[in-house]
Amino acid sequence: MKYPDYERAFSPARLNKYLNACGGDMMAALTFYRYNIKLCQKCYGILNIFEIVLRNAINKHFSAYFANQDWIRDQLHPGKLLESHPQYSSVIKIIRDLTAKGRYSNDRVVSSVSLGFWTYLFTKVPFRRGGGTLLQIFPAKQRGLGQRAIYNELQGIKDFRNRIAHHEAICFDKTGSKSTIMVRNNYDRVIKYIRFLGYHESHLYYGLDVLPDKIIQKIDSL
Repeated sequence: MKYPDYERAFSPARLNKYLNACGGDMMAALTFYRYNIKLCQKCYGILNIFEIVLRNAINKHFSAYFANQDWIRDQLHPGKLLESHPQYSSVIKIIRDLTAKGRYSNDRVVSSVSLGFWTYLFTKVPFRRGGGTLLQIFPAKQRGLGQRAIYNELQGIKDFRNRIAHHEAICFDKTGSKSTIMVRNNYDRVIKYIRFLGYHESHLYYGLDVLPDKIIQKIDSL
């Protein structure tokens, strides 16, 4: 395929940012575009495991704190933890759909809600309604890092995940120049929180080809 064929397949608007970042070199632009996809694939693998570990830690914590394995459904009631959650309606729908299919369980709800559902629990109101205890899921958290700072960093991870999920480029700075800083920063942040949760990345990611270092180096050298 020639460059115009790729433009027709992917759209000029999508490829132009890569072309501009490569000084008009069409072959380099296509290579850059492919590297961005490869990097997204690796980052998505890292984020996938992080999200699972985070949500399981929160679920375990609140199941014990509320002494209720079905805490999500119970905490949707007025005055409770999830009453004002922005995803309240979608969680209700998930529960209703699972119940109607005879498949309801708290574990299925846990795996059905989005990362944003979990990060929101670190905002002020739900954090307070959860007894201010949620930071206990981070046994190796650095001293002095509080609820607001943790929420902001988890929100950053969520936003990065959403960029990948929506097929957006992750290898540019705000000026449109080639840059892997955003990827490096978010990768480092995910690893930091994996460690806060009491794990080591070499164990959680053992045997998985998800570490992005080699692709980052290739993009930096373009």
